[in-house]
Amino acid sequence: MGTYRKLVVILSPEDLNALRRLLRGGVQPVRVVQRARTLLLLHEGQSPPAVARAVGITAQAVRNIGWRYHDGGLERALIDSPRPGAKPALDQMESQQIVAMVCADPPDGFARWTVRLITQEAVKRKLVASVGRETIRLLLLHHELKPWREKKLVHCGDRPAIRRQDGRRSGRL
Repeated sequence: MGTYRKLVVILSPEDLNALRRLLRGGVQPVRVVQRARTLLLLHEGQSPPAVARAVGITAQAVRNIGWRYHDGGLERALIDSPRPGAKPALDQMESQQIVAMVCADPPDGFARWTVRLITQEAVKRKLVASVGRETIRLLLLHHELKPWREKKLVHCGDRPAIRRQDGRRSGRL
């Protein structure tokens, strides 16, 4: 069994005044208000489960807020630190290659690029190992590309040319 430290929060006079001003002030994010109330109730000596019931969060969240205040001060207890986020689905090189592919003519047999076709061709041409349609849609949106609006004329080589009534060719379909 690990060692258990009892959570005791004693706010400095400056932090106590700052929390009271924050709660008396105007509009604040709900999380900040909940955390401020949590710190004040812990400072008054209430237990984490009692504070959790009063504030409407879990007892573990109350403990986390208390320990963050203890370790990092008021700012650390009230405001979340920035999160790194997920890594992008496509790197810069992959994005450029897909955009270049879309700027060229669509594959034989297709009149225009679609998001589904771009996704299939990017994998088929080994530009990416796998990619989702939403990723492609966002890439096109970011580059303001709308390839499905550009219709390319598709020629089929097996159709004969149409002859006009005067016997001359009018071109291929």
